[in-house]
Amino acid sequence: MNDASIGIIGGSGLYQMEGLTVLDERRIDTPFGDPSDAYIIGEIAGVRVAFLSRHGRGHRLSPSELNYRANLFGFKLLGVHTILSASAVGSMKEEYAPTDIVFPHQFIDRTRHRPDTFFGNGLVAHVGFADPICTALSSTMSKAARDVGARVHDGGVYICMEGPQFSTRAESNLYRSWGADVIGMTNLQEAKLAREAEICYATMALVTDYDCWHATHEDVTVETVLAYLAKNAETAQKILHNSIVPAANRKRDCACVNALQYAIITQKTEIPEKVKRDLAPLIGKYVSQEIR
Repeated sequence: MNDASIGIIGGSGLYQMEGLTVLDERRIDTPFGDPSDAYIIGEIAGVRVAFLSRHGRGHRLSPSELNYRANLFGFKLLGVHTILSASAVGSMKEEYAPTDIVFPHQFIDRTRHRPDTFFGNGLVAHVGFADPICTALSSTMSKAARDVGARVHDGGVYICMEGPQFSTRAESNLYRSWGADVIGMTNLQEAKLAREAEICYATMALVTDYDCWHATHEDVTVETVLAYLAKNAETAQKILHNSIVPAANRKRDCACVNALQYAIITQKTEIPEKVKRDLAPLIGKYVSQEIR
């Protein structure tokens, strides 16, 4: 399929895409099960876009319940080559205040229960992940954020925790000692799977709270998160909207494009036929002569 070139993943508080001329609503079957919801296919400024509500419409799925593999595989099947992600995060630093926007470039993994690779079952692949975010795409989004007057921080470390509970005070202070900048529950698996799918991925992290480490601010609650997201929703929508055309038009000369080129370790003749068929959208250009 080539239904869309740009994918958008909307997180807490961003369940739809303003300015999207809706053309279709597509439910997709994947080898990994069902995505979070139907993909909304539409156009923004002449660019075909696929929008997915990360937690499903009505926010039905917790971070640990999300089928990250199905979500990302669905985008690949639609022809998406670039994903813009948005999510709520807690701040680990005094200078990152609620309503600020961070474009992190690094991750620390504190998750425990989540499948986060397309590979296995007879096919071994190890993609490079030293730089987990497509920095060129992140810069595109950051510029759009500055252009609408947002207070922006480029780079930094996103610590991805399991959830769904928020941190203990001891954990929060530990993460600060590690040099983490923001904390969230969703973006790392998306970044890993996007890299395996050779999709450019960047995330816009919307600061809503100071987690529970800050002595003079209230501990994070859902009420706090949603209140700050409501304040920032219009800005976030503008940033996503204004990022789409430059993201679609930029030259993809980044490492994301050929991430699997030298990653597949298994001999082609040893890859199970079912795995070849299931993963053809990912590995076809590298083992196409073997797929029957």
